[in-house]
Amino acid sequence: MRSRYRFPLVLLSSLAIVGLVAGCTSEPATVEVVTGGSPDADAVAFPKGASNEEIDAAVDSALEQLPELAQEALDTAGVPGLAIGVVHGGETVYADGFGVKNIETGAPIEAQTVFQLASLSKPISATVVAKAITAGAITWQTPVQSGLDGFAMSDPYVTENATVGDFFSHRSGLATGAGDDLEDIGFDRQYILDHMYLQPLTPFRAQYHYSNYGITIGAEAAASAMGMTWEDTAQTYLYEPLGMDSTSSRYEDFLAQADRADLHAVVDGEFTPIFERDPQEQSPAGGVSSNVEDLGTWMNVVLSEGEFEGDAYIDSSALLAATTGQMVSGHPGTAAGRTGMYGFGFQVGSLPGGRASISHSGAFVLGAGTSFRMIPSLDLGIVVLTNGAPVGAAEAVTSSFLDLVQFGYVTRDWFADYAGALGVYLAPAGDLAGETRPTDAAAPGDYAEYVGTYESDYYGTLSITATDDGSTLMGALGPDGQYEFVLSPWDGDEYSFIPTGENAPEGSLSSAEFVRDGGQATAVTLDFFNSQGLGTWQRVSP
Repeated sequence: MRSRYRFPLVLLSSLAIVGLVAGCTSEPATVEVVTGGSPDADAVAFPKGASNEEIDAAVDSALEQLPELAQEALDTAGVPGLAIGVVHGGETVYADGFGVKNIETGAPIEAQTVFQLASLSKPISATVVAKAITAGAITWQTPVQSGLDGFAMSDPYVTENATVGDFFSHRSGLATGAGDDLEDIGFDRQYILDHMYLQPLTPFRAQYHYSNYGITIGAEAAASAMGMTWEDTAQTYLYEPLGMDSTSSRYEDFLAQADRADLHAVVDGEFTPIFERDPQEQSPAGGVSSNVEDLGTWMNVVLSEGEFEGDAYIDSSALLAATTGQMVSGHPGTAAGRTGMYGFGFQVGSLPGGRASISHSGAFVLGAGTSFRMIPSLDLGIVVLTNGAPVGAAEAVTSSFLDLVQFGYVTRDWFADYAGALGVYLAPAGDLAGETRPTDAAAPGDYAEYVGTYESDYYGTLSITATDDGSTLMGALGPDGQYEFVLSPWDGDEYSFIPTGENAPEGSLSSAEFVRDGGQATAVTLDFFNSQGLGTWQRVSP
C-alpha cells in the first residue's frame, strides 16, 4: 500500500558558509548540515536538501526501487520469499510481499502473510516491558528476583542485584547460548530458568554476551509484576490495543494462521522447507510472529516516542531508555570505526551521515531471516521478513533502501557483505565438524561397557542404549528422552554423533568421550553440550 504523508520539520537546517580564501579563483565546496536540538543530533543533509519536500522526494524515489531490491534478494540471496514494510511520517507508506510462502506449493507472499520473527522479537518484547513500566509495575532498574520466586544465578550478588535492564541489555554475565542448549533437547521455560544457577558467569555488567534466555528472564520478571503470563502480557498490553491482530507471542497462534510463510533451511546448498521451529520456551527473545502491516504499526509507535493515534500510550522515557545505548556491544577494529551499542532489546548505532539508528535482526538456522531499521531523525523505518535461513537478504534490503534515501545510491554490495558476515550462522558446529575418522583409530570397547544411565545436574538424564540387534549404540537426552542420536565409533572410547536442532547447522559433528574406571565407562562428555563446562554426565546405573 502507498499513501502520501506530511510531518513537521523538527530539525533546523543550516548551511556551513565558507568564505573565499584570498588568492583562490573558485569557491570551495560546502556541505549542508542539519542541526538537531543538540550537537550529538547533527547530521549531514541529503544531497538534494533537507526540507520536508526534499526528504519526501528522497523517500519516494527509494520506495520506487524497493521491488528491484526485493527481486535482488530473491535472485542473488536465493531466499524463497520476503515481505517489506516502510513507515514514514507516522504512516505506513509501503507494504508488499514477494516470492513464495513455500517453494513446494508456490503460494505467493503478500503484505498480510505472517512470518516467524526470530530475534526481531526482542525489541517488540522490550516495547511490552516499556508499557509495563508505564503502568507502574516495574522499572528497568527492578531486580528480577523481586518477581521471580526462587530464581538464582551462580553468584549471589548477581542473583540479588541483576535487573530487568541488565538482562535486556545482555550484561548479566550469562554466556551467549546459555539455556539454548536445554531448549534444544526439549526442556521447558521453567526448567531452564530454574537451572540458570549452574551457568558460569562473566563479570557482572562488564561484558556484553547476547543471550536469548537473559531476555526471557527479564521478560518473565515483567510479566510477573503484571500478574499474568508473558504471552498474555504481550497480547493484552501491546498487540490488542494497537490492533496488531496478526501478531502473537504464541507458537500455536502462528500455526493457526492460514496465511503464513514456511521456514526454509539451507540443505545441500538449497533452501528447503523441511524443518519447523517451535521457539515457545524463549518466546520473549524469539517467539513472536507477525506481518509487515502490524510491524508498521509498532514502528510508528516507537518512532513517535510512545504515541498511538495521537495519544501517549507508552511512557517516552521508558521507551527512550530502550532505544538508546546501555551497553557496548561491539568494539571497532580500527580507530576509524564506530562503536556498536545495545539498548534494552534494541541495537543502537549511527549511520555514515551521522544519523542515529535503532535496529535488530532475527535468525533461525532452520529457516528465517528478519531485520528492521529505523532512523528517528527522519521518522522513517523499514522492516524486511524472509522465510529463508539467515544469508543476509533482509539486512541487505534494509541497508540498500536507507542508502537510497540518504545518499541517492547504494553505497556498497550489501548482499555480499551481509552474506559473508552471517556465514557463521550456517557454519557446522562441534569439535569433529569437517574431520574424518582416523585411519589408525583404536577399536571401541564392547557396547555393554558403555550402556547405562548417566546424570548431569544441568542437563538431566542421558541414556546410552544399544539397539536390539546390538549393531548400534544410541544416546537419548531431554525430559522424555526425545533428543536421540546415534553414537558411531571414532577412536577407542571416543565416539561421534550428529547434533540436531536450531544450533546445529548442516554438517555439524561432535565427539562423545567416555571415561573408564576399570572395565566399565563411568562418565561421558558430549563436546557439543560442553561450551560452558557443563557437558559431562556421570554414570548412576546399572
